[in-house]
Amino acid sequence: MTLFLIVTLNGLTLAALYFLAASGFSLIFGLMRTVNMAHGALLLLGGYVGYSVVDLTGSWALGVMGGGVAAALAGALVQFGVLGWMQGDELRQTLASIAISIIMADLMLWYWGGITYQVELPEALAGGQRLPILSVGYANIRLALMGFALVAGIALWLLIQKTRFGAVIRAGVDDQDMLRALGYPINRIFVLVFALGGLLAGMAGVVAASALSIAPGTDLQFLLSSLVVVIVGGMGSIGGAALGALLVGLAEQYGLAYAPTYGVVFTFAIMVLVLAVRPQGLLGKAEQ
Repeated sequence: MTLFLIVTLNGLTLAALYFLAASGFSLIFGLMRTVNMAHGALLLLGGYVGYSVVDLTGSWALGVMGGGVAAALAGALVQFGVLGWMQGDELRQTLASIAISIIMADLMLWYWGGITYQVELPEALAGGQRLPILSVGYANIRLALMGFALVAGIALWLLIQKTRFGAVIRAGVDDQDMLRALGYPINRIFVLVFALGGLLAGMAGVVAASALSIAPGTDLQFLLSSLVVVIVGGMGSIGGAALGALLVGLAEQYGLAYAPTYGVVFTFAIMVLVLAVRPQGLLGKAEQ
């Protein structure tokens, strides 16, 4: 029972991390219909910048904000300078964003090297504590990660569903010409949405570097997980991203604990089953 509880908590932690990484990807890919294969590189950039900020200032909060802002600026630059000119052409966007991802990965390898980094935790998040109901010990940073993902998910859902800005985003996806006719600067709005997605990815990178570690290759790992989560949950659905992250995170951890030889198969089995039964994802909407 203790092993089961620890594995379940690890699955929830991994799900929270996947949700933070995939929520920005879902926002860009699902709502804007923009294929950004450089999303993992934005996450890795945020993790590296966050590590450097924490190493320089000693403040973990500044590191999280610094990594998020750096990835947001990079994401806005990618949208404004490259992908925005290819809106509606998914193949060109895919090829261009893959090229951007490779260039960013090489630049980060040149500057930060090929070693593994882990962000130093503040005193409040260091160590662990015994959970009162489950009677098992667990790391504070992992508990904080789950809480952070919950708050970020609620805030993002409220932004998209309950604010005027969110309504403009959803309207721009459905009918850009009408939104332009009403006087809204659609290109500027999409740059802001891309920056928001980069902010979420960068902050996820710093949190990942705090709870786990980051190194070259982390970008591809989280890009793949983000793709699977969005496919399972449904494009453009924040709730779907949360549900997909929960299923993928738990499946990975249960697979590693109870069937390590076939653990990696579980994630793709979930994706295949969802695509066979509901191609638009569990909470996605079928395109008309």
